[in-house]
Amino acid sequence: MKIGILTGGGDAPGLNAAIRAVGRRSLFDGHTVVGIRNGWAGLLGDGDIVSLGRPAFSGILPVGGTVLGSSRVNPMKREGGREEVLRNLQHHDLEALVAIGGDDTLSVAAWLAENGAAVVGVPKTMDNDLLITEYCIGFDSAVSVVTEALDRLHTTATSHHRVMVCEVMGRDTGWVAVMGGLAGGADMIIIPEFPVTLDEVVAHLDVRQSAGSDFSIIVVSEGAEMQGLQSKDDTAGIRDAFGHVQLGRRGVGETLARIIEERTGHETRATVLGHVQRGGSPSAYDRIWATRMGAGAYELVLAKRWGDMPVARCGAVDTARIADVVAEQRRVPRELYELAQVFY
Repeated sequence: MKIGILTGGGDAPGLNAAIRAVGRRSLFDGHTVVGIRNGWAGLLGDGDIVSLGRPAFSGILPVGGTVLGSSRVNPMKREGGREEVLRNLQHHDLEALVAIGGDDTLSVAAWLAENGAAVVGVPKTMDNDLLITEYCIGFDSAVSVVTEALDRLHTTATSHHRVMVCEVMGRDTGWVAVMGGLAGGADMIIIPEFPVTLDEVVAHLDVRQSAGSDFSIIVVSEGAEMQGLQSKDDTAGIRDAFGHVQLGRRGVGETLARIIEERTGHETRATVLGHVQRGGSPSAYDRIWATRMGAGAYELVLAKRWGDMPVARCGAVDTARIADVVAEQRRVPRELYELAQVFY
């Protein structure tokens, strides 16, 4: 069998571990493996496909990013895109395709599977917002970066008696902010799921000061909405093929810090972690689970369960339909958010 591997969307630590798992399992059983370069762009036009032998998977387990490259190209928005992809799969004699990505990449995979393509998926998104699965490649590493950053911000916040605002990734969900904030001891966490007002932020800081705390750490998701901050819909910039604009252009952290200082008189600084969260080596947890997910995808290929993907449930690798996983976003539950509010 000739098996193709593709990574799409934003890069994330652990992608190479998943690529390695699919590739080595396939080669061990005598199959041929090829890589599709730069996401779905590699299956448009004449295609951009490279043969992958055993040396291609050597030493990549601890390496961040993706050795196959990635892009945000969306064949569903390109006239004749579906036909181009299907034609390339046939032209290159690909009998199976493993698509590793988040809701954008997997929505294309689900769409192709519905049209007869031999596709399985693998969950990857540091936002951790895919339905059904309890694990997405890259999330643990991103949370680890946020946690370390907050540990470091605490020392300067206490030394200078400042309010520190830390902006983290999270377009529509606040998983990175909540989990990183809990682990890093944030005093307030602001996420898209549960909006707060500026008055509530100011009141929170007043409570802390009255209780004897002369510093504060606030974590805010880049996609959080609040009066006084530019709306996501109004953010300037070119949108990608999936309709997303770069939220870093909103300046949520910087704007919130400026407003807090104006409203309270507390010296306030902002730190934007940005792409640091998705760069660098994957955590041990991401390496292990990405390997399990890649191996699970290979098993689905052997079983010809097209349109399915491995998911994590109750500590085990389970299976779900790709279409069900991308049906809507998995959002932070209220009980987890309320737990984070206790520690102020």
